[in-house]
Amino acid sequence: MKIKTLGELIKAGYTSKSVKQEMRDNLVEHLKKGTNPFSAIQGYEDTVLPQVHTAILSKHNMILLGLRGQAKTRIARLMINLLDEYIPVVAGSEINDDPLAPISKYAVDLIAEKGDQTPVEWMHRDTRYTEKLATPDVTVADLIGDVDPIKAASLKLNYADERVIHYGLIPRSHRCIFVINELPDLQARIQVSLFNILQEGDLQIRGFKLRLPLDVQFVFTANPEDYTNRGSIVTPLKDRIDSQILTHYPKDIATSKIITEQEARIAPEQAGVSVHTILKDLIEQVAFEARKSELIDQKSGVSARLTISAYENLYSFAERRMLLSKDKKTDARIADLYGAVPSITGKVELVYEGELEGPVNVANALIGKAIRTFFEERLPNPEKVKKSKKPNPFASVINWFNEGNSVAVYNNSNDAEYEKALNGVDGLKEIVKHHFGKADKKEQLLMMEFVLHGLAEFSQLSRHNLTKGIEFKDLMSGMFNPGNQDEDMGYGAYYDSK
Repeated sequence: MKIKTLGELIKAGYTSKSVKQEMRDNLVEHLKKGTNPFSAIQGYEDTVLPQVHTAILSKHNMILLGLRGQAKTRIARLMINLLDEYIPVVAGSEINDDPLAPISKYAVDLIAEKGDQTPVEWMHRDTRYTEKLATPDVTVADLIGDVDPIKAASLKLNYADERVIHYGLIPRSHRCIFVINELPDLQARIQVSLFNILQEGDLQIRGFKLRLPLDVQFVFTANPEDYTNRGSIVTPLKDRIDSQILTHYPKDIATSKIITEQEARIAPEQAGVSVHTILKDLIEQVAFEARKSELIDQKSGVSARLTISAYENLYSFAERRMLLSKDKKTDARIADLYGAVPSITGKVELVYEGELEGPVNVANALIGKAIRTFFEERLPNPEKVKKSKKPNPFASVINWFNEGNSVAVYNNSNDAEYEKALNGVDGLKEIVKHHFGKADKKEQLLMMEFVLHGLAEFSQLSRHNLTKGIEFKDLMSGMFNPGNQDEDMGYGAYYDSK
């Protein structure tokens, strides 16, 4: 910026705006042009974002209320897109004083002394965002400020002088966006200290009562569970937050998949791994199954980070096989989903019944339910077919296993071994050709494996999780010969999906 002094700023015709007015004006321009400053947010176009727009147009402080992994913090961080690129500040000011409307004693005195020659600096919008995670150890001094005895001694000031104050995060966020994450975790007495700032702009620090008309856009986030578990928002503070906006999880697989692919960190070296659409859909379905499972605490929520981590693990599990087999390319398999179990177990809070089942078994069950859901959408329900008088399209496959045959899908088997194992099952390829006639060779193999997993989910076959992979056998062997279970398996022991 060429403007370096207050006089030059005035001559240029600069006019001051509050941060809320600034955000409002820029949002108005975005809405007129049809552009979206929150383009990184998916699935909220018709629900949450219109409410955020309304709050900004109303120049409101707001709270984003929702379960974990619902992009609350992401929305807050994207609000910097609604700030002007640069704003002028009095050089050396601790609280970003507006040269045309100074509020600190430092800035007022400096302008009184130097007048039009007062030095001006320019502040970029990226530095006008402050975020604080509310934890029990946060103090009033952290947020508001405190008397600094070292400053008083070094400047030879008495404690009645405003200059002995060390400003906290909120005064230093003057003309900025200030975010407090997980507001209910803030102690009640600390929440009380925010009252006057939100309403009147008063700062009260150890006997000081300063009239500082702070210009701050406040954004708070909270989890509804915290209202009863870890704390609550004190009523007078809640009353001073102008808009409360409820967030939610993606409402459909397509939206959830866009979010996952947008946020997942897939390494460039993993370009040799190909992941079919059905695997991406199955990962999203796992999260949907988790969000309605009775074994999972629904008050805690199932974060979108579950699918993001599972997606990354799926790629890495397939990449590991590719490296071990020394292939340059590989296709992810249905069995690779079980390699993503570690990314599921750490993302769900289990109720008592879930703890009894164990996190690994719950994760396996969620994957199984996702497979079952997708199987019913794409193929005849084996249980219903069995009860009907119509010919069973899966009879040849089931009979092949009933004759004592088995097939294993090993984690480290190369593509040729994988293909040979699946092609050895009588009638399996014919089922896939009938229901997925347009599938190419690679997709046919994936769907052949999918059919086996689906039949196991509908108790037509048994599936055994081995240390080195998964083995399919006839149903009776699963009932009367549970000795195949392997306690050393990294992602679960024997699992019967009945």
